[in-house]
Amino acid sequence: QVQLVESGGELVQPGGSLRLSCAASGRTLSNYAMGWFRQAPGKEREFVAAISRSGTNTRYADSLKGRFTISRDNAKNTVYLQMNVLKPEDTAVYYCAADRTLNSILVQTTTTQYDYWGQGTQVTVSS
Repeated sequence: QVQLVESGGELVQPGGSLRLSCAASGRTLSNYAMGWFRQAPGKEREFVAAISRSGTNTRYADSLKGRFTISRDNAKNTVYLQMNVLKPEDTAVYYCAADRTLNSILVQTTTTQYDYWGQGTQVTVSS
Protein backbone atom coordinates (compact mmCIF):
# COMPACT_ATOMS: atom_id res chain seq x y z
CA GLN A 1 0.00 0.00 0.00
CA VAL A 2 1.25 3.46 -0.85
CA GLN A 3 0.80 6.52 1.37
CA LEU A 4 0.45 9.93 -0.29
CA VAL A 5 1.11 13.30 1.30
CA GLU A 6 0.37 16.54 -0.53
CA SER A 7 2.07 19.84 0.21
CA GLY A 8 2.52 23.29 -1.26
CA GLY A 9 -0.97 24.68 -0.94
CA GLU A 10 -1.32 28.20 0.41
CA LEU A 11 -2.99 31.57 -0.09
CA VAL A 12 -1.93 33.19 -3.36
CA GLN A 13 -3.07 36.27 -5.25
CA PRO A 14 -4.84 35.99 -8.59
CA GLY A 15 -2.31 35.65 -11.38
CA GLY A 16 0.19 33.97 -9.11
CA SER A 17 1.74 30.51 -9.28
CA LEU A 18 2.08 27.52 -7.00
CA ARG A 19 3.71 24.15 -7.23
CA LEU A 20 2.07 21.33 -5.36
CA SER A 21 3.97 18.21 -4.41
CA CYS A 22 2.73 14.71 -3.67
CA ALA A 23 5.24 12.54 -1.85
CA ALA A 24 4.74 8.79 -1.79
CA SER A 25 5.96 6.31 0.78
CA GLY A 26 5.49 2.63 1.36
CA ARG A 27 5.75 1.67 -2.30
CA THR A 28 7.74 2.77 -5.32
CA LEU A 29 5.88 5.52 -7.10
CA SER A 30 6.87 4.20 -10.52
CA ASN A 31 4.37 1.38 -10.01
CA TYR A 32 1.45 3.82 -10.14
CA ALA A 33 -0.22 6.11 -12.58
CA MET A 34 -0.91 9.36 -10.75
CA GLY A 35 -3.53 12.03 -10.81
CA TRP A 36 -4.50 15.33 -9.27
CA PHE A 37 -8.09 16.20 -8.41
CA ARG A 38 -9.64 19.11 -6.61
CA GLN A 39 -12.76 19.80 -4.61
CA ALA A 40 -14.23 23.21 -3.93
CA PRO A 41 -16.76 23.80 -1.12
CA GLY A 42 -20.16 22.45 -2.06
CA LYS A 43 -18.89 20.86 -5.26
CA GLU A 44 -17.94 17.40 -6.35
CA ARG A 45 -14.34 16.32 -6.63
CA GLU A 46 -13.14 17.02 -10.17
CA PHE A 47 -10.29 15.84 -12.35
CA VAL A 48 -7.35 18.19 -12.80
CA ALA A 49 -4.48 16.27 -14.39
CA ALA A 50 -3.01 12.79 -14.72
CA ILE A 51 0.29 11.24 -15.68
CA SER A 52 1.18 7.70 -16.67
CA ARG A 53 3.61 5.49 -14.78
CA SER A 54 6.31 6.15 -17.32
CA GLY A 55 5.60 9.88 -17.41
CA THR A 56 5.24 9.80 -21.18
CA ASN A 57 1.49 10.45 -21.21
CA THR A 58 -0.36 13.27 -19.53
CA ARG A 59 -3.93 14.48 -19.60
CA TYR A 60 -5.59 17.63 -18.34
CA ALA A 61 -9.05 18.95 -17.70
CA ASP A 62 -9.93 20.98 -20.77
CA SER A 63 -10.47 24.15 -18.76
CA LEU A 64 -6.97 23.94 -17.26
CA LYS A 65 -4.87 23.21 -20.31
CA GLY A 66 -2.05 25.67 -20.70
CA ARG A 67 -2.09 26.80 -17.07
CA PHE A 68 -1.40 23.58 -15.15
CA THR A 69 1.41 21.07 -15.68
CA ILE A 70 1.75 17.67 -14.08
CA SER A 71 5.13 15.98 -13.78
CA ARG A 72 6.78 13.22 -11.82
CA ASP A 73 10.19 12.34 -10.47
CA ASN A 74 10.13 8.62 -9.81
CA ALA A 75 13.61 8.75 -8.28
CA LYS A 76 12.23 11.12 -5.62
CA ASN A 77 8.91 9.29 -5.35
CA THR A 78 7.15 12.59 -5.96
CA VAL A 79 4.54 13.99 -8.33
CA TYR A 80 4.14 17.69 -8.94
CA LEU A 81 1.44 20.03 -10.14
CA GLN A 82 2.66 23.38 -11.40
CA MET A 83 -0.19 25.90 -11.43
CA ASN A 84 0.20 29.24 -13.20
CA VAL A 85 -2.03 32.27 -13.70
CA LEU A 86 -4.17 31.18 -10.81
CA LYS A 87 -7.76 32.38 -10.62
CA PRO A 88 -10.18 32.61 -7.69
CA GLU A 89 -12.12 29.69 -9.17
CA ASP A 90 -9.04 27.51 -8.68
CA THR A 91 -9.63 27.71 -4.94
CA ALA A 92 -10.11 24.17 -3.65
CA VAL A 93 -8.57 21.33 -1.74
CA TYR A 94 -6.20 19.54 -4.11
CA TYR A 95 -5.74 15.80 -3.81
CA CYS A 96 -3.26 13.46 -5.41
CA ALA A 97 -4.20 9.89 -6.16
CA ALA A 98 -2.46 6.70 -7.24
CA ASP A 99 -3.73 4.10 -9.68
CA ARG A 100 -2.26 0.63 -9.24
CA THR A 101 -2.01 -0.24 -12.93
CA LEU A 102 0.35 -2.50 -14.86
CA ASN A 103 -0.02 -0.32 -17.93
CA SER A 104 2.94 2.04 -18.18
CA ILE A 105 1.22 4.53 -20.50
CA LEU A 106 -2.29 4.59 -19.08
CA VAL A 107 -3.77 7.77 -17.66
CA GLN A 108 -7.05 7.87 -15.71
CA THR A 109 -9.45 10.76 -15.32
CA THR A 110 -12.17 9.59 -12.93
CA THR A 111 -12.02 9.20 -9.16
CA THR A 112 -13.23 5.60 -9.21
CA GLN A 113 -10.19 4.51 -11.20
CA TYR A 114 -7.77 5.43 -8.42
CA ASP A 115 -6.86 3.18 -5.52
CA TYR A 116 -5.12 5.49 -3.04
CA TRP A 117 -5.63 9.09 -2.03
CA GLY A 118 -3.81 11.71 -0.04
CA GLN A 119 -5.42 13.97 2.55
CA GLY A 120 -5.32 17.06 0.37
CA THR A 121 -3.74 20.50 0.48
CA GLN A 122 -5.70 23.75 0.50
CA VAL A 123 -5.16 26.24 -2.30
CA THR A 124 -6.81 29.63 -1.89
CA VAL A 125 -6.64 32.23 -4.63
CA SER A 126 -7.70 35.61 -3.35
CA SER A 127 -6.58 39.22 -3.23
